[in-house]
Amino acid sequence: MTSMPQQAPELNPPPIPSSSHVVISGVDTDKELHVTAVIDTGGSVLATYSFSTTRAGYRALIRWVRVFGDVHRVGVEGTGSYGAGLTRHLADAGIEVLTVDRPDRVDRRR
Repeated sequence: MTSMPQQAPELNPPPIPSSSHVVISGVDTDKELHVTAVIDTGGSVLATYSFSTTRAGYRALIRWVRVFGDVHRVGVEGTGSYGAGLTRHLADAGIEVLTVDRPDRVDRRR
């Protein structure tokens, strides 16, 4: 059974020991929360967390992801809608953003 990620306080996500290895992140966007996962280059999930869809939430998300290592890129679902603000913040922070298209609802229910 998977557990729901915790919602991060705006500016104080839990401390994680920093490292110097490369990490990749993925963000599932929604109107009020973005759920973020951080993985290493071997595909192991290091952590997940939820951030509000505010400028403070975007900044907290970027800080939190960087604690795990050197951010190689971030995949964002919905870069043209709910993820547009986050996409701009990531690009402004010098992080490569990959657009992740949501699968067709019909295909997801098969």
